[in-house]
Amino acid sequence: MREKAKPTVQIDDGKVKVTRWDFSPGAETGWHRHEMDYVVVPLTDGTLTAEMPDGSIVENKLTVGASYVRPVGVEHNIINNNDGPYSFIEVELK
Repeated sequence: MREKAKPTVQIDDGKVKVTRWDFSPGAETGWHRHEMDYVVVPLTDGTLTAEMPDGSIVENKLTVGASYVRPVGVEHNIINNNDGPYSFIEVELK
């Protein structure tokens, strides 16, 4: 059982939900399915591990400020396998 990453909702209005995610080393989001399109803005350089429903593992190398977008329906568990903490901002589009 891994420690859970800490979500902090910063904005939740009629248009967007903005959440800051903070991970200790080894922490995970837990399995979840995205109900909205979303943008991720990395606040830390590093690699996050994504466990996928088919059992595959995807390593995502992320760079501070290099945002990316994903569509509604993505299902995964995100894990911080870095030696230090990791953080990003998630902007969900309503």
